[in-house]
Amino acid sequence: MSKQTGLGDELFVDGHDIAGDVQSIGSLSTPIGTLEMTGINKYAFERQYGKRDGTIEFTSFFNTDPGASHAALKDLPRTNGHIMYLHAPGAGGPAVGMVGKRTDYAASRGDDGSLVFGVNAQASGYGIDWCVQVSDGKETHAAATEGVSVDLGTGPAAFGYQAYLQVFSIGSGTADIKLQDSPDDSVWTDLADGAFTAVTGRTAERVQSASDTATVNRYLRVVTTGTFTDLVFCVAVNRNQALRAI
Repeated sequence: MSKQTGLGDELFVDGHDIAGDVQSIGSLSTPIGTLEMTGINKYAFERQYGKRDGTIEFTSFFNTDPGASHAALKDLPRTNGHIMYLHAPGAGGPAVGMVGKRTDYAASRGDDGSLVFGVNAQASGYGIDWCVQVSDGKETHAAATEGVSVDLGTGPAAFGYQAYLQVFSIGSGTADIKLQDSPDDSVWTDLADGAFTAVTGRTAERVQSASDTATVNRYLRVVTTGTFTDLVFCVAVNRNQALRAI
């Protein structure tokens, strides 16, 4: 694959699309702690991997329109929130999913009159997942729909998954969103544990396979059912390549 820029990317926070108000992404970090385990007979440090972590930092402009950046970021809730970053938005494109706590919303007014805010979020409980977009980026279903299939390739398929959902709006009714997989892009079955909570409005959710050795077949798609209108949402999934740390 050729080198790529970050042009046209997206950033979602708790069901708010704030990409147009984001000046820059400072960090999408996936640090892993280490544990020192050096014997007295060694001449250099010995270390084993410890807990993994995740942080996301970005700079936003000041926009007070309903549903824009200030409304989405000004409160620092004591509960976990959801952040998704999409690179090259579209089915099959890379994405980041993180559940965590926003720890700062720091205003900075420059000499030139600019007003920007530094936002920091730290993972809580799960770290960060580099995912594949299973929806067509930010996708709209006017009614119950079978989404496009995404080819995950022929890599390891028996280490379970984590999946992230952000719902931006729904016109009316209740929508059920679930994942299906297929070995051949033809015969589809519901992915075990891959159903999200029924949707009636703006929301965000993370689900994962109950087993860390669950099989995820090569092809994935997202399916919506129920009676509803104009559901706008995004789904990203990480099929683990090895036994997951959490």
